[in-house]
Amino acid sequence: MNFTAILSVSLILFSVIDIIGSLPVIISMRKQGIDIRPTVATFSAGFLMISFLFFGAAILSIFHLDVSSFALAGALIIFFIGLEMILGIRFFRNEHEEEGDSGSIVPIAFPILAGAGTLTTIISLKAQFGNMSILGGILVNLAIIFIILRSIDWIAIKMGATVISTLRKVFGIVLIAIAIQMCKEHLFA
Repeated sequence: MNFTAILSVSLILFSVIDIIGSLPVIISMRKQGIDIRPTVATFSAGFLMISFLFFGAAILSIFHLDVSSFALAGALIIFFIGLEMILGIRFFRNEHEEEGDSGSIVPIAFPILAGAGTLTTIISLKAQFGNMSILGGILVNLAIIFIILRSIDWIAIKMGATVISTLRKVFGIVLIAIAIQMCKEHLFA
């Protein structure tokens, strides 16, 4: 097993997943009362990432989708999350709150953690790295994600309400800009 390759893949995926940049989004969702289960979110994101590692192209072709269409769908979800953060409205609702549903799968696992960018990056990494190196990089990032999600309430307390509110607005604009950039890249390419 090539540890240099695993480290390279880990760093690439860490920058694309951007769990640190997603903190304001996740904290904002927690403040709205959305239940975030670290284990469910981490395993769901991991399932998506590992599935795309081994079956990504086949999964998209089953639905007659190309990577651009998949990325545009992810961009729309990111756009709506950004609107939620800026305007203080909720698009993603818990339809069955009494049954204990949460935001752990949508939108946390997908598209925030294992979004279109992450999944297409995993497919792209296959041109340069072996499956075991990519799998190692995914597992490293899943461990980091789990630790951060388990600590989200502590992180929110340390950041304070004013910082979180400010970051929520700033990162809301950043998310909208990312969504627009993704649309531009795939619509006008």
